[in-house]
Amino acid sequence: MSRTFRVDLRGIVDLLSHHLYTSPQVYVRELLQNAVDAITARHPGAAATASREARIAIASSDANGDGSLTISDNGIGLTEAQVHELLATIGRSSKRDDLGFARHEFMGQFGIGLLSCFMVSDAIEVTTRRAGEPTVRWHGSSDGGYTVELAPADEQRAEPGTTVTLRPRPGCEHLLTRRAVTELVGHYGARLPHPVTVDGTTVTGGPAPWDRPEGEGEPARRARLEAYCEEVFGFAPFDVIDVATAEAGLRGVAFVLPMPANPAVPAAHRVYLKQMLLAEGAERLLPEWAFFVRCVVDTSELRPTASREALYEDSLLEATRDALGDRLRGWLVRLSRQEPARLRSFLRVHHLGVKALALHDDDMLRLVAEFWPMETNVGPLTLAEFTDRYGLLRFTPLLDEFRQLAPVAAAQGLAVVNAGYVYDAELVDRLATVDRALEVEQLRAADLTTHLQRLDPADEQAIAPFLAVADRVLDRLGCDLLVRFFEPSGLPSLYLLDEETAFQLDVQGAREQVDETWAAILGSFQADTPPRPRLVLNHRNPLARQVLALADPELQGMCLEGLYTQALLLGHHPLRPADTAALNQSFLGLIGRAVAGGAR
Repeated sequence: MSRTFRVDLRGIVDLLSHHLYTSPQVYVRELLQNAVDAITARHPGAAATASREARIAIASSDANGDGSLTISDNGIGLTEAQVHELLATIGRSSKRDDLGFARHEFMGQFGIGLLSCFMVSDAIEVTTRRAGEPTVRWHGSSDGGYTVELAPADEQRAEPGTTVTLRPRPGCEHLLTRRAVTELVGHYGARLPHPVTVDGTTVTGGPAPWDRPEGEGEPARRARLEAYCEEVFGFAPFDVIDVATAEAGLRGVAFVLPMPANPAVPAAHRVYLKQMLLAEGAERLLPEWAFFVRCVVDTSELRPTASREALYEDSLLEATRDALGDRLRGWLVRLSRQEPARLRSFLRVHHLGVKALALHDDDMLRLVAEFWPMETNVGPLTLAEFTDRYGLLRFTPLLDEFRQLAPVAAAQGLAVVNAGYVYDAELVDRLATVDRALEVEQLRAADLTTHLQRLDPADEQAIAPFLAVADRVLDRLGCDLLVRFFEPSGLPSLYLLDEETAFQLDVQGAREQVDETWAAILGSFQADTPPRPRLVLNHRNPLARQVLALADPELQGMCLEGLYTQALLLGHHPLRPADTAALNQSFLGLIGRAVAGGAR
């Protein structure tokens, strides 16, 4: 047998209070929404008439004197049948059903707005009249009961419209006072197209950010928007960008942050729905890369969530996000063409967002290549300047690798770009994909040895005894030795470790610290003959040549360990326990030899 679900209204109210709405203060927004929709329904397609004749009047508990609050409108009103069907049926939206409010002119979509009033009141009274019908009074309580009756003859409304009366729940009295209600109306409804009065005083917020009042010049509007941004978002904007999308019925402005923003923190925007404040912290209105702006917009087509405090994720919101991203992209392109100095100032603050966009957008890629200076071993240069000057775009993808290679590569006449910062290596790769004529070369630590001058046969033969000692010393440290001529001559040694070798060393170190099971698992990641880092001695360096010529194998070993650990430290490499032992052994051994020699 089919049965009907039973709904506990107290449970529904608790759900709304603690899970759907963020605050009981939203009851003002929901009442204003109902009033505006009722006025719009009475004057369909006649916005000017509706605005001219509209009346939304709120009487606070201060004015009424008995603790109650009333809100009255001269909208379309309801018949007795509609009151039974719509006010007493949770989830049945009058907008969707009888009144046809599902059209985009109306705010309401869910038919639960009136229930938000139960967060501040245990009883709701609605007095309403439709044109040509008698006045009806509906009384609902938070325990789920309600009554409907025709108003007495002496209480019949003179014109169509609705009045909602609330009596505060214990602890909610302050939310119905003149001060609280005025603040909430100003917060949610100050931009509405219809005047709203609280105790006879009209609440207004002045021109909306997206408005262009007649006679207001561009400098005055810019000053007004900058003042608005400081008041609402707390910063003086770097720039102000008008945004609009016809499909979403959206208009507004984007304020560019003058300081860096954390890309991991979602940007929060101020969104109005048909000029009623929907959310102060709406996320995902813009693409993820656009974390450098904060927006205030009004939309007539984007859908709100059930709580009416965020935007519903659908294809229209996705298309709107793309359209707004195009608008911001166009602003950047305009800056690059008309105000390049200002663009450079912007990039110094927000280069991460622009570089993230450049990974997918050719215009932004060209903008970054032309205007963003990158670190190189020949000074800061844009990628465009670097390729114009050197032809070959040679880069290293790791920051530590650049640090160890940069001075040596520069001394050999090799210009290298540091692509070790966020997005830089991907940007270089993409630039090579877009520009097929561009020659790109990745310089790794292991590759640098091919650019260093080899010794002639006579020098090779002269250092052969030293190489035998070096093999024994460095083998304990998992390192190979090379002897080369290179600049700068003041650098005695160079430690070369590429990414693959570093990975293999990390795997080996981890295997030595875990049990047999994990060691076997890690062993599957290790090469059969793992590559080894290289210590390169500089035959042009006087100290290195003296070490190579030493006749004492023990002293040669201590000097070699000292040069090895010095090269590690200069390259910002971490010291393993074996490296620390070599550092101590060479340091103390050399001091001991020096003291012993001085004593003699």
